[in-house]
Amino acid sequence: MDKQELTNIIDYTLLKPTASKEDITHFCNETIEYGFKTVFVNPYYVSHAHNLLSPHNIKVGVPIGFSLGGATTHTKVEETKEAINNGAEEIDMLINLGALKSKEFDVVKNDIAEVVKASGGLTTKVIIETALLTKEEKITASEIIVEAHADFVKTATGFNGGGATVEDVKLLRSVVGENFGVKAAGGVRNYEDAVNIVNAGATRIGASGAIAIISGETSKVSY
Repeated sequence: MDKQELTNIIDYTLLKPTASKEDITHFCNETIEYGFKTVFVNPYYVSHAHNLLSPHNIKVGVPIGFSLGGATTHTKVEETKEAINNGAEEIDMLINLGALKSKEFDVVKNDIAEVVKASGGLTTKVIIETALLTKEEKITASEIIVEAHADFVKTATGFNGGGATVEDVKLLRSVVGENFGVKAAGGVRNYEDAVNIVNAGATRIGASGAIAIISGETSKVSY
């Protein structure tokens, strides 16, 4: 996989809670310079990032229910609608982990389906926090995500321990099939990691250290 191919599938992220407006501006300028196609910022900065990046045809994505997933469905839906009004063009929502652990699978499915509906056809990814789940829960969550008509299953936020592993990506790919999206995030630190994750079945990578990855370096955790 060459540098451009990798650049095209990386979502460059800056989600740390202390990021300032100046940090976001610098981040957006880096995005333009290196040619990433999509960035992810916290909801507060969606409008600012959109204003800077839309002239360059770069999408702004937003995490919904970040970073725990325990918000009510109504809250997630309203957060999604507001983010879209502010310029968001991709949605990465967190699954309701508590409901999943409680085996309230109808609640989990409805939560996802309502956000998918609110997204109005925009690409919607669902984060399951693989490090917090058993193998059986990963399988069940992935099946529910497909049934709820989202577009991707995503490994992790990077904020709750663990992250993307080759084994987890292979598992998720085996469950959702070859035509469904798999996004690997958390733990992808360098070019070799990224290539291995793609070979395992990931079709998108989320990384705060995206520049280091495509430059052949090893990134530090910053989010």
